Amino acid sequence: MEIPDRITQAADGETIQSAVSLGDEDIICFTASRTFVYRAEGLLSDEKVETYSHDIERLNVSEGRRKTTFALEYVDGVQKFKVASNRTGQVLSRLLAGVLGAAGVIDGEESVAGVFSFSELTLIVTDARLVKHVGAYVWDPDFEEYAFEEVTGLDFEEGSVATQVVISVGGRPQRIKAPSDEARRLQQTLENSLFAYYEVDSLDALNEKIGQDDEPPSDSSGTGGLGLDENISPLVGDDDAQPDTEPTASTDDESTDDSGEADSGESVTAVTREPAAEPTEDTAPSTTASGEELEQLREQMVMLTEAVETQQEQLEQQSEQIKTQRETIQQLIEELRRQT
Repeated sequence: MEIPDRITQAADGETIQSAVSLGDEDIICFTASRTFVYRAEGLLSDEKVETYSHDIERLNVSEGRRKTTFALEYVDGVQKFKVASNRTGQVLSRLLAGVLGAAGVIDGEESVAGVFSFSELTLIVTDARLVKHVGAYVWDPDFEEYAFEEVTGLDFEEGSVATQVVISVGGRPQRIKAPSDEARRLQQTLENSLFAYYEVDSLDALNEKIGQDDEPPSDSSGTGGLGLDENISPLVGDDDAQPDTEPTASTDDESTDDSGEADSGESVTAVTREPAAEPTEDTAPSTTASGEELEQLREQMVMLTEAVETQQEQLEQQSEQIKTQRETIQQLIEELRRQT
């Protein structure tokens, strides 16, 4: 593909990294910091080059039946350009690569492997990370990223209408829903990038290489081998797990002998004012039951965490929609003022 002289001059020595033909002689080119849209001379128009900086506040993409509009919002205004709908994917991936680079999200050597837009969810897969953005805009500074170097697991849960991508980062699973008709392409893109990053050739090999050691250390506390981490207190208190052998004030004469040592015929579990009843099958502590209850608590915490995260995403989406509506209303007010 030949790059027009007008674009070379506009680039002013900056390397043109990629280009996409827009049909006829029109072309769009990308450097690290700018996008150049070249329109060839026609019967009704002159030859021209439009320049768009990648240092943007927001990126919005509106897809129509024949044309797709890219709106780049800056601090001092909005610039737009249109391309044919069948060029949307090629242009979007290259434009976002430049935007992410200008924002410092990716480095100069990092490339974008795929861009996926599902309603108000945008996913960008590079060769070193997964970037997630939720909102009415395709891109703004409110985003999340999962660096491949911190990934500890990858799985896919297929459903009838959607597939959940389960990517664990630092041992914590992050769930992302994708429509079934696009999920396969997303899965292949994400797998290929992670496989290349970790130099493996299968999902099993990847999880074996990056998976954390989930086997807890040996434990003699009778909790069935379950570690009491994640700020969860054990269901069996310290007094139950390790009985206090310190003598307390007591009027029982048989609690100690003259030497102060516990009498050999007495239990050392605790000193009480009244003799404790012998444990029965109904009252005896069960470490197995404690372990099961602990696991149930953990599952409940995971479910609650996911519910909270989902609510946060919905609130963010509603907030963005309200903001967009306010901007539209304000624009209508300004237009009405100008007409009157």
